[in-house]
Amino acid sequence: MITTPNLDDGEQICEIALRTGMFTEEEVQCVNDIWQQYVQFGIQASGYTFFVEKETKNVLGFVCVGPRPLTDRVYDLYWIAVDTDVQRKGVGKRLLKRAETEVRSSGGRILVIETSGTPKYAGTRCFYESSGYLHEATLRDLYADGDDLYIYTQRMDVTG
Repeated sequence: MITTPNLDDGEQICEIALRTGMFTEEEVQCVNDIWQQYVQFGIQASGYTFFVEKETKNVLGFVCVGPRPLTDRVYDLYWIAVDTDVQRKGVGKRLLKRAETEVRSSGGRILVIETSGTPKYAGTRCFYESSGYLHEATLRDLYADGDDLYIYTQRMDVTG
């Protein structure tokens, strides 16, 4: 079941980010920092909205979205991660759809997703493309030498 997280879910969110093996310690710390801002300041002041998929009290995955500063109704997907035990079982797809619903209901026009261009992220890029996202740009060596930034977008204000 996808829901808004409660305070106790923060630790599981960070554990999932760590266990995936996809994120550096610095990136996991960033997830924690954003979570702390969300908890302390709320959705409006922090600019972050979290959703989790849970089975009983266990968080299976999470997604975080929010408005992109200095744009007209553009949103960023900041984080999405699924516990390794339940990957490839539709959790990520459901979380992405919930994030899209949130963006649409908030009047968002575009959802932007940024990810790494390394081979490790090939499955992630395939996931976004199979979910209807357009590969808009690649910024070579942005994260580090040999680690490109891939930018994906999807219009949220178009039906059909």
